[in-house]
Amino acid sequence: MVDYFNAILAEDIDGKAVASLRQITLADLPDEDVMVDVSFSTLNYKDGLAVSGMGRICRTLPLICGIDLAGVVAESRDSRYQPGDQVLVNGYGMSETVNGGYTQRQRIKPEWIVRVPESMSLEETMAVGTAGYTSMLCIQALQDAGVEPNHGPVLVTGAVGGVGSIAISLLAKLGYEVHASTGRVETEGEFLRKLGASVLIPRQNLSRDCKPLERETWAGVIDTVGDKTLATAVAQTKYGGTVAACGLAGGAELHSSVMPFILRGVTLRGIDSVMANQAKRQRAWDALADILDRDLLKTIYEVVPMTCVPELAPKIVNGEVRGRVVVDVNA
Repeated sequence: MVDYFNAILAEDIDGKAVASLRQITLADLPDEDVMVDVSFSTLNYKDGLAVSGMGRICRTLPLICGIDLAGVVAESRDSRYQPGDQVLVNGYGMSETVNGGYTQRQRIKPEWIVRVPESMSLEETMAVGTAGYTSMLCIQALQDAGVEPNHGPVLVTGAVGGVGSIAISLLAKLGYEVHASTGRVETEGEFLRKLGASVLIPRQNLSRDCKPLERETWAGVIDTVGDKTLATAVAQTKYGGTVAACGLAGGAELHSSVMPFILRGVTLRGIDSVMANQAKRQRAWDALADILDRDLLKTIYEVVPMTCVPELAPKIVNGEVRGRVVVDVNA
């Protein structure tokens, strides 16, 4: 008897990648060494693009969507992992070129697996997900560059989104003064202040044509937006400051000047969460387990059944989703 289970599968329909909830079998999974019974995934901006078809994310079809997963090892041909181990995976081209986490079962390369920190539940790891893991990579980039809390405020753009909201809470917990930029100051101001933002900045203050150099304001920046917002943030960064760029929700262009870099010694640091090595990943997840305020985390995310993902996908692309969305693949 064939065992069917649910997945969100992107298929080629008239030359376009169209994603829908489908029933698949083990024969539809890749032949990798570790089988995971998936418990949770997440909904990120990239997932929204993939599932809605609003962006060309899935480059190999058919393909299971979802850039995150967390679950329990069911079978393993690799001695490092045993049935019952709690694991998570994000990045490595999942939902782009390899099958992802919107499925009740998945086979995974053991080299991609991160062990779930003992103090975290599977649900919490996906409440953090790629967004929170990326936030931690950004914060560690600032720390490694010597940006300390007493150096001045840190700007977080796209503050209401997944990366931004978790970045604010982590920075505040670490003692940084956090300034948050969003297009929803009036409606989301209370939410952002609760996370730890001390100053709110309307999006239009940054999303504009800027001068090559503007008033030195930021000791560090975590930018999820790109385009004019990133250019303005760079122009306002203090001498010796660092800008961690991890997103392009506002556009992929960067029309800037070399002046902040050669006159102020500003560092623009690109953050890649997809192919980061295992040492960086484990360092980030271990730090998250230590720093996260679990009670505050609960206010940042909601849990939805996988059946809701197609409906929510265009909303996250259009900036209509606050914080994090955890996907229960078994609901």
